[in-house]
Amino acid sequence: MKSILITGCNRGLGLGLVKVLVKSSKPPQHIFATCRDLANATELKDLAAINPSIHILEIDLNNFNSYENLTKQINEMVKDEGLNVLFNNAGFAPKSTRITTIKLDDLMQALQINTVAPIMLTKACLPLLKQASEANCNMEMGVRRAAIINMSSILGSIGANTDGAMYAYRTSKAALNAATKSMSIDLSKNEILSVSLHPGWVRTDMGGANAPLDVQTSSSKIIETLLKLGKTDNGGFYQYDGKHLPW
Repeated sequence: MKSILITGCNRGLGLGLVKVLVKSSKPPQHIFATCRDLANATELKDLAAINPSIHILEIDLNNFNSYENLTKQINEMVKDEGLNVLFNNAGFAPKSTRITTIKLDDLMQALQINTVAPIMLTKACLPLLKQASEANCNMEMGVRRAAIINMSSILGSIGANTDGAMYAYRTSKAALNAATKSMSIDLSKNEILSVSLHPGWVRTDMGGANAPLDVQTSSSKIIETLLKLGKTDNGGFYQYDGKHLPW
């Protein structure tokens, strides 16, 4: 994995993934880490100051017109090698969860950030991903060649839903899973892997203080799992530790 773009890296799992990657035995040559507000990404900036492989890209993913400039910046650094991995990590979980309290704005925002943005960013990054797949045509399908990783959630599983509620988050992640499946079919001819990933219940601002997993554990297991994914996993839904999950 020579290059990876991870969205939502100012804190939580995005930042955790960057930390794990830079400390790995074979860190990527380029780690593109996005954040919405550079001023609030203090820890990420400190990490980038001592790791030249980290390139911080400030972007509001709700501004779809800015995607072209983002991919242009990446292209200038990776050149003919393309982008190996697009990790759509940034997400949003509203506080209102019940059918009696759900707000229209929460539904729309969740769908835009959790579903629409990953689809549109994937579209924008597709030329870079195809370039990486061609440049690494001697490699099997996987993150070392070209891959799209969509951070989903077990809460997006229809089959595993036994508790109801969480309308905005569940529907947006279920929709992302559907998009992942379509990507896996549409891009299989380009040997680009597409999978949905559940990070576990993690102690982050989104997951809350009662979550059983810490960021380090989840992030480390996610990277281990990514490195094992291959052609037979294309279009699948997996947990951070590699366990296959129901749609």
